Amino acid sequence: SDQPRALQQQQFSEWKCDSAVTQGTDRGWTCCPKGWRRFQKSCYFLSLDKMNWAESQQNCTGMGSQLVVINSREEQVLLYELTKRPPQRDNFYIGLFAEKVGQWQWVDKTPYNVTAAFWRKGQPSGFSDENCTVMYVLELSINNWNDVTSDLRHHRICEAAAVTV
Repeated sequence: SDQPRALQQQQFSEWKCDSAVTQGTDRGWTCCPKGWRRFQKSCYFLSLDKMNWAESQQNCTGMGSQLVVINSREEQVLLYELTKRPPQRDNFYIGLFAEKVGQWQWVDKTPYNVTAAFWRKGQPSGFSDENCTVMYVLELSINNWNDVTSDLRHHRICEAAAVTV
């Protein structure tokens, strides 16, 4: 999938870098802003504050990132674990939405693949106004996506491409 646009590097005064060699890539360093978590070639930011869906996406893009696009089971498992860390939060917006009922799409235009989706049992519920997606932290299985209305305020997960230097 297309890498998220470059992080607005001037916005972040501190970066955390580790040697890219350990990942078997070329020499150099792979970096994320301080306070973001790195997994493979992405950096993730889990917010402490809450916003509605549009504000959440705007906040992520303002940092040169986007609401998270989940491309694999490994990525879902990682985020499942990260969302359970303190402080306790309940719902996190991710970058999956539907302009028309049942037509789910990712914010970066990655094709939606139902076999790589992690809906909770009974979800998506199919209500016409529930057109955005959250990860529901209290769910005990990695299938923790819920469809919700876009006006509700939730935490968010932003994703950006890690910077290699």
